[in-house]
Amino acid sequence: MTNEVLKAIENRRSCKAFRPEQIKPEELDAILKAGTFAPTGRNKQAPVMVVLQNKEDVAELSALNAQIMGTTTDPFYGAPTVILVLAETEPYTWVEDGSLVMANLMLAASSLGVGSCWIHRARQEFDSEQGKALLKKWGLPETLRGVGHCILGYPAENAYAKPRSPRKDGYIVKI
Repeated sequence: MTNEVLKAIENRRSCKAFRPEQIKPEELDAILKAGTFAPTGRNKQAPVMVVLQNKEDVAELSALNAQIMGTTTDPFYGAPTVILVLAETEPYTWVEDGSLVMANLMLAASSLGVGSCWIHRARQEFDSEQGKALLKKWGLPETLRGVGHCILGYPAENAYAKPRSPRKDGYIVKI
């Protein structure tokens, strides 16, 4: 049995090489809208999506992420768009809520032919003084915590160089 949603789930892969052109505004809007429909604990809607498309803003966040990772390479793989998912921590489900937003963003992107990848270290970024300064610069409360970065762009020719991994034995256990 298959349908468009199941196809998008099965075909989604992490993209780690992007063409330089920016994604279309209507695609970005559709992807963001999908993020807003992610389930959240008690419908608190704790996550916040911050969209970065300005090269300087993306580079600043990339540099902070690389510093935390201990590298000088671009952890965003040259993606022209970064959706930073943050969340208020008052609902105890804030990590799960933000993770579901990330999943919706990546599945929506896949369904539109836009490459995506979840990039970690958002929590470390926005728990740092540099991260708090970025929140202040963007007019956001310092109480927000990082969940993840959803990088987006059109896949480059070599974006999916690795073959898809087979699903592991024992992934499903029916009792």
